Amino acid sequence: MATSAAHAVHTAHRSDRWRFDTGRVCLDLLATTADVDAREPLAGDGRLGRWLVGARLVPADTPLPACGPRWVERFAELRGHLAQVVRAEIEGRSAESALERINALAAGAPPAVRAVRGPGGELVRTLAAAPECGELLAAVARDAVELLTDPVARAALRQCEGESCRRVYVDTSRGRRRRWCSSEVCGNRERVARHRRRAAALARA
Repeated sequence: MATSAAHAVHTAHRSDRWRFDTGRVCLDLLATTADVDAREPLAGDGRLGRWLVGARLVPADTPLPACGPRWVERFAELRGHLAQVVRAEIEGRSAESALERINALAAGAPPAVRAVRGPGGELVRTLAAAPECGELLAAVARDAVELLTDPVARAALRQCEGESCRRVYVDTSRGRRRRWCSSEVCGNRERVARHRRRAAALARA
């Protein structure tokens, strides 16, 4: 049955809540990585469609008739290549095989976009046709190429310092002193943990 990005958002809303706060769409994809032995976060219940909307790769009313398990496999594959290359850059090493795969995907054309009149007469973005998986992969891969070849953005890549958090983000804060992917999530968890450690230490005193 044909589906749409808006339908994907509706069906997935109850089961997952994506975050888009890394500063780049390629890093937002990287952030969907599952824990070891956990189920694929992008699989089932329209989750990939919801992620595509949240990442602003497709407008919410875009038909996604072919979005299914094969799309999830291909996005997960790109995510794996991104993990190798991005973490290699942070650690000062290379991951040439994964980089070549990202380059190959980036060589494809992204979805064609159009500006059309919305219900209120304002111009809104839409796609010229239902996007193919390869076009959406190309858009993410091109974002990765742009990030990795921009010396300023590349130097601002950070690994979140939150306990058990593996998210990578672009630190655009003043002084480049941001420690967490999100002050409200990982930062708050760290503050709560610090408070508990202090309380436990006082209780033992």
